[in-house]
Amino acid sequence: MQHAFMEEMAQRLASRGIATFRYQFPYMEKRFRRPDPQPVLLSTVRSAVEEAKRLGGSVPLFAGGKSMGGRMTSLAAASGTMAGVRGIVFFGFPLHPPGKPGTARAKHLSDVKLPMLFLQGTRDKLADLDLLRPICAALPGAELHIVEGGDHSFSALKRSGRTADEVFEGLAGTVADWITRTV
Repeated sequence: MQHAFMEEMAQRLASRGIATFRYQFPYMEKRFRRPDPQPVLLSTVRSAVEEAKRLGGSVPLFAGGKSMGGRMTSLAAASGTMAGVRGIVFFGFPLHPPGKPGTARAKHLSDVKLPMLFLQGTRDKLADLDLLRPICAALPGAELHIVEGGDHSFSALKRSGRTADEVFEGLAGTVADWITRTV
C-alpha cells in the first residue's frame, strides 16, 4: 500500500476530492514474494471493503486496485459479496502472465454486476489489448481507457513526449470523471 504508484495515485485522487482506503495483503505485510492463496486474498479484499464502508459512512464506495489487487476485487464482486460498492477501477488488469496471452483470468468478469473502469497501457505485457478490448466491449457498463505508450505501471517512454506527471494526472482525471458519471 506504500508502493510509489499507490502513494502517487492516492494523492492525485485526493486532490480531486476522492478519498482512498489502501490496504495490504498478508503476504506483503510479511514481506513474502509469493502471494497468499486466493481465499486469503479474497477475504482480505472483503474485509477492506467492509472497513472502508464503515469508515466512509454515506460516501459513495468504489473498489479496485493495481494489478492483482484489482483482479481479486473483481473476483470478490463476482461472488456477490461486495454490497454497497458502486463500481470497480482496475489500474492495469493482469489478463495473462507475461508472454502467455490468454483470457482465462477474465472469465469471471461477466458475473460482476457493477460498472468497471479498466486503465491499461499499450505496452502492458500482462494485457494484450487485442484480447482485452473485446472482453471490455462485451461487458455491460465496462469502459476501457488506454494509456498510449504506458506499461503495466503506466510508465511511458521518453519518446512519447509525456512526463510521468502528465500520465498520472491523466489517470486520476479519468478515474474522477468516471466516478462522477457513475455515482
